[in-house]
Amino acid sequence: MKAFFVRLSSGIVLLAVIIAAGLLGGDVLFALTLAISIIGYLEFLKVFHLERRAPGVWGFVFLAFYYVALRLWDLEEFALFILIAYLLVLLAVYVFTFPKYRTEEIAEAFLGFVYVPVLLSFIWQTRMLSIDGESTSLIYFLIFICSWGCDTCAYAVGMLLGKHKLAPVLSPKKSIEGAVGGVAGAALIGFLYASAFSLEAPECAFLCAAGAVVSQVGDLAASAIKRNHGIKDYGRLIPGHGGILDRFDSVIVTAPIIYILAVIFLQ
Repeated sequence: MKAFFVRLSSGIVLLAVIIAAGLLGGDVLFALTLAISIIGYLEFLKVFHLERRAPGVWGFVFLAFYYVALRLWDLEEFALFILIAYLLVLLAVYVFTFPKYRTEEIAEAFLGFVYVPVLLSFIWQTRMLSIDGESTSLIYFLIFICSWGCDTCAYAVGMLLGKHKLAPVLSPKKSIEGAVGGVAGAALIGFLYASAFSLEAPECAFLCAAGAVVSQVGDLAASAIKRNHGIKDYGRLIPGHGGILDRFDSVIVTAPIIYILAVIFLQ
């Protein structure tokens, strides 16, 4: 019971921080997104024991460069350049220190850079989108509706109706019924949210449904990495939840999906 209340309390605090930062936007949300990205990337590198090795250290250098470009310049012109530059640095480290690093370590460092700081940056980028030329915080919250909303609905439906395993080896408790319920629940919440705030309700329901599908892939992918490397949690930062990657495992993939779909359907 104590563990439940610890998890609930930290979850409420985290949700309050996410809401407050989303409403404030600007530098506040940028700083939060940057902090989440740094901690999450460190958690990822620790899984592969790269946090103090050259591929990971260079990753933090380019993480800083990426976020400076994100904040100060037109990132569309620099994002691909930054990714290519980091890859070239990794290849240079690989060949000029050979055989100190394995091919897998280079690939893991690059994957972590794209997977964590780059994808998480879309939290802030989504908040900076505009509808009819005006910046709004409303689209930003769809990221968390389709990820955490799906998670809650999937758990409830799975407990009540779950019979068929979704990924029996990777996550025995997840069911197909729960997954469908999570998508439907996220779509319904998105529809009600959009209706309440005068957004395009059908489009927002579709965005949340699509995001919910992807969120479950993100959740399972994060679990697969943990299973492969024999760890229970990525960290202990959030009491009752684990690390940043344990709590934001689905947000990592829903943020860019909501951003892309919002650009297509809501602007």
